[in-house]
Amino acid sequence: MASIPKHPFILVDGSSYLFRAYHAPPHLTNSAGEPTGAIYGVVNMLRSLLKQYQPSHMAVVFDAKGKTFRNDMYEAYKANRPPMPDDLRSQIEPLHAIIKAMGLPLVVVDGVEADDVIGTLAVQAAEEGRHTLISTGDKDMAQLVNDQVTLINTMTNTVLQGEQVEEKFGVRPEQIIDYLALMGDSSDNIPGLPGVGEKTAQKLLQGIGSIDAMLANPDAVAELSFRGAKTMPAKIREHQELLLLSRELATIKLDVEMELRPEKLTLTEPDQNALMALYKQCEFRRWLGELLEAGERAPELQGDTNDSTNTDSSDANSGGSIATDAYDVVTDKAALEAWIDKLKAADYFAVDTETTSLNYMEAEIVGLSFATAPGEACYIPVAHQDIDGPQQLSRDDVLAALKPILEDKTPKKVGQNLKYDLHVLRNYDIRLAGILNDTMLASYVLNSVSSRHDMDTLSLQYLGHKTIAYADVAGKGAKQKRFDQVPISAAAPYAAEDADVTLRLHEVLWPKVAEHEGLKRVLAELELPLLPVLAMMERRGVLVDPERLGKQSQEIEKELKEIEQEAFAIAGEPFNLNSTKQLQTILFDQLGLPIKKKTPKGAPSTAEDVLQDLALDYPLPDLILRHRGLAKLKSTYTDKLPRMINPQTKRIHTSYHQAVTATGRLSSTEPNLQNIPIRNEAGRRVRKAFVAPQGYKIVAIDYSQIELRIMAHLSQSEGLLEAFARGRDIHRSTAAEVFGVALEEVSSEQRRRAKAVNFGLIYGMSAFGLSNQLGITQAEAKSYMDIYFERFPGVLGYMERTREQAKAHGYVETLFGRRLYLPEINAQNGMRRKAAERAAINAPMQGSAADIMKKAMLDVNEWLHTEPASGEVYLTMQVHDELVFEIREDCIDTHVATLSKIMENAVKIDVPLIAEAGVGENWEEAH
Repeated sequence: MASIPKHPFILVDGSSYLFRAYHAPPHLTNSAGEPTGAIYGVVNMLRSLLKQYQPSHMAVVFDAKGKTFRNDMYEAYKANRPPMPDDLRSQIEPLHAIIKAMGLPLVVVDGVEADDVIGTLAVQAAEEGRHTLISTGDKDMAQLVNDQVTLINTMTNTVLQGEQVEEKFGVRPEQIIDYLALMGDSSDNIPGLPGVGEKTAQKLLQGIGSIDAMLANPDAVAELSFRGAKTMPAKIREHQELLLLSRELATIKLDVEMELRPEKLTLTEPDQNALMALYKQCEFRRWLGELLEAGERAPELQGDTNDSTNTDSSDANSGGSIATDAYDVVTDKAALEAWIDKLKAADYFAVDTETTSLNYMEAEIVGLSFATAPGEACYIPVAHQDIDGPQQLSRDDVLAALKPILEDKTPKKVGQNLKYDLHVLRNYDIRLAGILNDTMLASYVLNSVSSRHDMDTLSLQYLGHKTIAYADVAGKGAKQKRFDQVPISAAAPYAAEDADVTLRLHEVLWPKVAEHEGLKRVLAELELPLLPVLAMMERRGVLVDPERLGKQSQEIEKELKEIEQEAFAIAGEPFNLNSTKQLQTILFDQLGLPIKKKTPKGAPSTAEDVLQDLALDYPLPDLILRHRGLAKLKSTYTDKLPRMINPQTKRIHTSYHQAVTATGRLSSTEPNLQNIPIRNEAGRRVRKAFVAPQGYKIVAIDYSQIELRIMAHLSQSEGLLEAFARGRDIHRSTAAEVFGVALEEVSSEQRRRAKAVNFGLIYGMSAFGLSNQLGITQAEAKSYMDIYFERFPGVLGYMERTREQAKAHGYVETLFGRRLYLPEINAQNGMRRKAAERAAINAPMQGSAADIMKKAMLDVNEWLHTEPASGEVYLTMQVHDELVFEIREDCIDTHVATLSKIMENAVKIDVPLIAEAGVGENWEEAH
C-alpha cells in the first residue's frame, strides 16, 4: 500500500457519515431529550481525521435538499428511500453549526449529490498537484481511487487504494462504475442488469473488462465459465438501455460547476465560544472540558435548560470566570473566627470535607472548605503532612469551634453528596443539621437519566467550568497521594473550589427544581430528609457470620468442581469453562449446537441470553449457566463479605445511593445488597449468613405486590380495585377472569399464567415476550392479553394514556411528582421507541413504589426516635420493597405490628397497601 502524503487535501462525505452515525450506537440524547448520537459520531470522526492527518485544506460535503440531475434522468432514482427520520433531521442544523465552529469548510451544492462535489474537487485537486484523501463509507466512491486519490473509512479505519479496491470488490477502480451498473443498487433504486449480483458482476468484468466490450460483443459473454453465462448475451441485448442508464446513474459527476476550488478550502481558527455553546447544548462534556482546560472562557448562554439562571451583571455563575487562586487559606485563629462570623451571617453556606479515605467509616478529616457566596470560599487545613507549608490549626480546636454552627439548623447548609460528609463529621461526634440542598440530588431529581450527577460533570453542564481534578493535585495510579500528603498550596484551591462550585450549583439547580411543584416536593420532602436516615442505616451496618460464609464458600467450591466434571463428560475433554474461546469451540464446533447470535466480530455468542435459550434443549449450556452463577456468588459474596467486616464494629457497612437508578429506587454497593439472588438455593444460603445480634431477631417487612396495587390505583380498573379491596389473591382473581372459571376452580397452572400476565403488563411486555416466558404460542399469549384488556379495560386505558403523555411531554410522573424522562419515546428506530414505551408504562409504578418506600422509611425513622423504640429497634437494610430490622426479641410482636402499620399508612391510595412481616434468626428465615 502506498503511503498517504503528509497534510493531504481531505474531503469528507458528511451525508454518508451522518446516516451511519445515526444507526450506530451509542444512541445519545441530551437532558432535554434531544438526539445527539449522529452529531457525536460525525464530530468524533472529524476530530480523528484532524488529529491523524493535520490537513491545511479540507471540506465536509453534504447532500443538498431536493432533487438532483439524476432524478431528471430517471424519475424512480432513490424513490424507494424512506423519508429522513425526524430525530436525524433535527441533528443536521447543530452538526453543521459545530463543523463551522471547528473552522472547517462546509459545502452543499444544489442539484447534485455530495459524491459529485467530492469527485469534482478531487479532480481539481489533482490538477493542482494535491493528493486527496476522501473520508467515506460509500462503496460508490471507489470509482474515484487513483494514484492521487485514496479512500479512508474512518469508522472502521480501513484505507482503500488501487490494490485494496481490487481485493475488496474483485474489480479495479476504473471498473467500479460498470460493477455498480451491472448489479444495480436497491437503496438508490438503480435497476442494474436483471439477475446479476455481486459475484456475476465480478465474473463479467474479470472476463470481458467493461460494459462497452459486452455491448460490442455480447456473444463473447457466453464463453465465460460461470453459471448462467449462456443466457447472458440475450439479457445484455434485451436490457441494453437499462444497463446504460444504470451506468450513467452510478457515475460520479466530475465537472460540477461551482466557484469553490481546493485552494480556497482552508481551515480557519475554531470559534471556541461557539464550540463551547454547542458542546454544552449537546452535553458533550469531555470535549467541553478539553476546551475549558485549554483556558478558554465558557459561553454565556441564555434560555438553555442547562444554563445558569443567574443574570447578575457580574455573572458569578458563568463558566470560565471562576478564579481558583484567590480563595482564603485559614491557618490562624483570627482567620477562623472571621470565617465563623461569615458563616453565621449567611443565609446558607456550602460545606465540604477533605479526608484520608472514601470509606466513610475509616475517613479522617484532613481539612474543611466553605463558601458563602460565589467566589467567597476558604479552605481550613487541619491534618496535612506539609512540613514546608504554613502552621495548621489543631483539628480538635477547629472542629470544636465549628461544631455549634454545623449542628445548628440555621444557617442552612448545601453540599454535594452530603451523606458522605454527614458520616465524616459523625466520626468526630458532629451531627450536621439544617440541610437545605444536596446538588447531586437536585440534579438527579431534575433528570434522573441525564448522565452522571458528580460535581465535575455538573460544573461543566451547568456552569461551563472545568474543575480541578483530584489527579491534578494528588497524582494518578499507584503513585497517587493521599490527600493529607498533598501540599496545602495545591490542596487549598482544589478543596475551596469544591465548596465554591457546590454553592454556585445550588444557586442554579434549586430554582430549576422549584419551578415544578412535584419535583420540589420529591427533593424537599423525600430525598433530602432521607439523607440522615440512610446515613443512620449505614452506620448501624449489618451483622454477618463469617464462619457460615466460609463454609458456604467450601460448599460452592465443591459444587463448581462437580459441575466441571459433568461438563467435561459431555464435552468429551477438559476445558476452561470461563474461557469464551474454548466454550465457543466446544459448543459450536465440536458439539454442533445451533448458533443463536454472533458477536460484533462475527464469532458465535456465548452471552447469558444465548446460553439460556440453548439450555432449554441442551445440558451443557445449563451447566455453564449454573457454574457462572455459583462462581459469581462465591467471588462477590461468600468469599468477599468476610473481608468487608469492619474491625471496630464487627459489621458490614454498605453504601446506599439515591442518584443512580432512573426510577428513584435505592441502589447499594460494597456490598450490593440488592443483587443477592433469592430465587435459587445458593443465594438464599447467603442470606442465612445475615444474622441477628444476641437478644435480637431479624424482621423483614415487605410490601406485598406494591406495583400491582399502584397499577390498580393508576388505572382505576374496577376489577383490580375490587380484588385488592376484598383481599383476594390477585393472580387467582385475574386467572378467573381470563380463563372464565370460578375463583375456587382456578388451577395452579392457570394462576401461574395469570401471574405472568399481571407482571408482564406492568413491565409493558408484548405478546411475543409473554409467549416466550410461558412457553406458549404468540397467538395464545395475544389471546390472554386481549381477554385481560377486555376484562380490565381500565388497564388498557392507562397504558394508552401513559404512552400518549410520554410522547407529548417526553416524561411520565410518579404519584409524588417525580419525573422519569424517556429520551427515546419518539425515536424513529422502532426497537428503541418500543423499549421507551414499555419503560413509560412501568416507570410510574416502579417510581411510585420507590417514593412510597422512601416515605415509609421517613415515617419509620420518625417513630424510631420515640421512647418505645429506643434501643429496641434498628433499621438496618432496604432491599427492593423490603425493610429489614433488628428488633429485641422480647418485644417483637408489639413493634412488628407498629412498623407494619406505619408502612401501610405511609401513603393513601385507592387500594390497601399490605406490609407482610417475617421473623427469624437470620435474613433468610425472616424473608
